[in-house]
Amino acid sequence: MTALPITQTILPKGTWTGTADRVTLSYDDRFFRRRKLVSDEGVGFVVDMPQTVSLDAGDALELPGGVLVEIAAAPEALYAVTGSNLPRLAWHIGNRHTPCQIADGRLLIQRDKVIGHMLEHLGARVTEVTEPFTPEGG
Repeated sequence: MTALPITQTILPKGTWTGTADRVTLSYDDRFFRRRKLVSDEGVGFVVDMPQTVSLDAGDALELPGGVLVEIAAAPEALYAVTGSNLPRLAWHIGNRHTPCQIADGRLLIQRDKVIGHMLEHLGARVTEVTEPFTPEGG
C-alpha cells in the first residue's frame, strides 16, 4: 500500500494561479488540524497542520510535487435572513456567536430553529435555502 501524500501548505485565496483539483467541504469540515481528504477527482491525501486551521473557499492546498487542490464550499442547509434592519439582525446573530455570511441584502446562517425563531420575532424574514456557506472569519 502506498502512503498518502501529506501537506502542511495552504495557499490563501488570490495568492495562487494555475490548474487545480478540488475538494468540496462544508463549513464545519473546513475547520480542522489533521484530516484525510479525497479530492473531487479521487486523489487521497492527508492535511497535517501544526495547529487547527479554518480553510476558506478559494484557498488551495499544495501537495508534494506542486499539485494544487482548491477548497470549494459545499452547498449546505441555510437560512437566508432578510429584513428592513440587517445591521441589527447581524448584531443579534453575532451576539449568539453564530457564523454568518454577509451578502448584498441578506445574511446567511446555518439552519437553527431557535435562532430562526428569534430572528422572526425581531422582524426578519427567514427562508430556507441550500447554498455554499462562506461566513465571515474572526
